Amino acid sequence: MPPRPEVLQEARRLCAAFEAEGAISVKADVLQPADTLLDLYGEDIRARAYVTQDPIHGEFVLRPDFTVPVVQMHMETFAEPARYTYAGKVFRRQEEDTGRPNEFIQVGYEVFDGSDPAKADAEVFAVISRELKGLPIRAATGDLGILMAAVRGLETSDARKAALLRHIWRPRRFRALLDRFGGRGQMPASRASLLASADPFAVNHPEIGLRSRSEIEARIEALRADAETAPISSEQIAILDELLTLRETCPNALSALRDIAVDLPAILPAVARLSERLEAMAARGIDVTDLEFEGSYGRTTLEYYDGFVFGFYATSRPDLPPVATGGRYDALTRQLGQGREVPAVGAVIRPEVVVALKEQA
Repeated sequence: MPPRPEVLQEARRLCAAFEAEGAISVKADVLQPADTLLDLYGEDIRARAYVTQDPIHGEFVLRPDFTVPVVQMHMETFAEPARYTYAGKVFRRQEEDTGRPNEFIQVGYEVFDGSDPAKADAEVFAVISRELKGLPIRAATGDLGILMAAVRGLETSDARKAALLRHIWRPRRFRALLDRFGGRGQMPASRASLLASADPFAVNHPEIGLRSRSEIEARIEALRADAETAPISSEQIAILDELLTLRETCPNALSALRDIAVDLPAILPAVARLSERLEAMAARGIDVTDLEFEGSYGRTTLEYYDGFVFGFYATSRPDLPPVATGGRYDALTRQLGQGREVPAVGAVIRPEVVVALKEQA
């Protein structure tokens, strides 16, 4: 079904507003190479992507969002600073909520500027907020960079830190790992049997599958090393839980995070960035005194976010998807730039949700 004229008009209005901020209008192919994109989006989008096979060129995916192809395009030029806008359909299967459309329009605003990341964060948030002004919405913010810094600051092995960082976007798996690494969870029976065996290959036949013997031996050694690693202290787990359950206004959250940093100094640089961001947002006219901050916000979104994250939600229509979402994705530019990083932050608005809220007013 084609988009309603009102939705297309709203998309054009948003693009024009972003172009007025200096953004260049760009396009991205509807079909994108699957091998490049799907690993970058994370588990949720991979499960909901439409994948097709080309006999000559391999697997392709119907565009699930614009950010990754825009970053790919930008990293070919390394122009900085740069701003981009785009509008077009994205495609995602809706197996859990069949009432939601599996194709919808996104209008985006992306900023590549490393001169002052706090100001760039504030710019994107302020521009999106301005374009949604007057709608019955609330804003929520978070910072995945603080949570990542907290994990890196734990007194445990690098392997355990890497496992926790890999599963930050999967809260249940993250909690299960944290419990096990803290000595509160049980080792799976199959793993315990494998590690207890003098000859795992003779007793457990682990060579069944596609992995080589050397790969399996390395994995067994890693599991044995993990089993001998001391548990993460209950004090550090309590600190991490305090961070994860933090939900306050931004000024109060900043105060609480500074208190947490006394016992977990690894988060100090990330907390300082939050403070700088709030100052930059206030300078942009954003009232940060009542702005919400959630320690766990962003953990179920796209996995390329690694810093500031935010979203706008309809207060009177919980059935609607987010009106707008966005965040910082510096690591994504490093991945696609073959080691070179360009600090970047962006956001998307769903014009059909904007139209729905305007029509109910």
